[in-house]
Amino acid sequence: MAIPIRNTVFDKIKDAGSLTDVELYKSLTKDGFTMAEAKFNKILLDLEILGLIKVSWITKDERRIEVFVEKVEVDEVDEQNKEMMEKDYEASFPGFEK
Repeated sequence: MAIPIRNTVFDKIKDAGSLTDVELYKSLTKDGFTMAEAKFNKILLDLEILGLIKVSWITKDERRIEVFVEKVEVDEVDEQNKEMMEKDYEASFPGFEK
């Protein structure tokens, strides 16, 4: 079963962290993946819509492509509540000693 080109493109971006569209296209061509510019742009658009990458313009003809990293915030109150609920649950069993 062949790996879809979209996955290959995403893997290249993920490995590089961030790169330009020109560098990405050259890298794909070097690895034997040749495609029309319209298909290349469609793949980038699909990955951006899926929330996997972020594309921004550097110059008129060049775009910067980077992996989109979503920061997960940890709520301390929720963590404390979760710990207390776990302790209460464990303490509710008869004969439980800690």
